[in-house]
Amino acid sequence: MMNYRGYTGKAEYDDKNNVYTGSVINVKTVIAFHGSTEDEAEVQFRKSVDDYLEWCKEEGFEPERPYEE
Repeated sequence: MMNYRGYTGKAEYDDKNNVYTGSVINVKTVIAFHGSTEDEAEVQFRKSVDDYLEWCKEEGFEPERPYEE
């Protein structure tokens, strides 16, 4: 699990494609990322969260906040 700016990401290794794929959990909005290494996946997770927050700001939307299970 990865945490950044209040968001949590979960990634799994895809043996078939040799890549880590993941998404931000506990939100309805689809925020996905991938990387060829664990470190790259974490960098891409952070970038995806930043991109989502920037998009919300540009469009005038309130960003969805993660819900607690």
